[in-house]
Amino acid sequence: MRERLITHLRHVDLAVPDYGRQLEFYTNMWGLSPQATEHGLAFLAAAGSPEQYSVRLRKAADKRLDLIAFGARTPTDVDTLAERLGAAGSHLITEPGELATPGGGYGFRFFDNDGRTVEVSSDVVVRQHRKVEEGEPVPVKLSHVVLNSPNPEATVAFYQRHLGFRLSDTLTHPRMGEMMWFLRTNRWHHSLAIARGPHTSLHHASFEMRGIDEYMRGTGRLLRGGIEKVWGPGRHMAGNNTFSYFLDPHGNTVEYTTELEQLDEDTWHPHLYDFTDPMVSDQWGTANPMTEFVAQKSFNDPDRGVFVAPPV
Repeated sequence: MRERLITHLRHVDLAVPDYGRQLEFYTNMWGLSPQATEHGLAFLAAAGSPEQYSVRLRKAADKRLDLIAFGARTPTDVDTLAERLGAAGSHLITEPGELATPGGGYGFRFFDNDGRTVEVSSDVVVRQHRKVEEGEPVPVKLSHVVLNSPNPEATVAFYQRHLGFRLSDTLTHPRMGEMMWFLRTNRWHHSLAIARGPHTSLHHASFEMRGIDEYMRGTGRLLRGGIEKVWGPGRHMAGNNTFSYFLDPHGNTVEYTTELEQLDEDTWHPHLYDFTDPMVSDQWGTANPMTEFVAQKSFNDPDRGVFVAPPV
């Protein structure tokens, strides 16, 4: 196992044709705050997060996942990761250097084995953030990102071998085999998960709420606002976190969650959960059943950004 040089998840960047509608959703409905906006580019922060932004939106002709970004402790760690990836034959989109995005920092971009763009950075300026108050139904931070892969075993191995992620738990199905792998890069149960899917795409992005009450208030706001709910509210077994999944205006699945488990990494042993057991999907029994229809919503459209670096 490689030493862990990735510290945490920073942000997820989305490109969409209807930029105005997407910006309206993520600010007025989802509860993120614009930190900086340019023509067709918006950097949106979660109230309780020290990250400069948790979501970047970009106006583009095609819907795509522009990139996912992770943090590293030091520029030396960034350089080490770039050297390792290059030596292993991964395609570096940019060499390590100064970043021009809000908060600056030092980082680089590369393609993972499925062709999605990943950024790793250190020394990004900490954003002035605040404590989310009791009853306030806005995201505290970006919790985790789940990715669909047609070659999930290879993708899991890529993130473990090259970036030091560790396996927390796996979901399995008696006929289809292993279906989802939860990967951690710190004590949180997962900041990344890989799902078996028909094509490379974003499965969902999840946002941490202050607590159960704030999570339910946020869920209710979206339901009252007529936003399409995919699944929830409920509580998963893997990670022990709550879930309410919705679709953004371009069909990306986004989740409100809270109480994601923190592990004792010295004693933790990964579980293999059969998700045909209703308790695995939802311990509370309050969510709509996990059906093929629900699963297909999270397959998303085939990503138009595979092995195509975003222009910014």
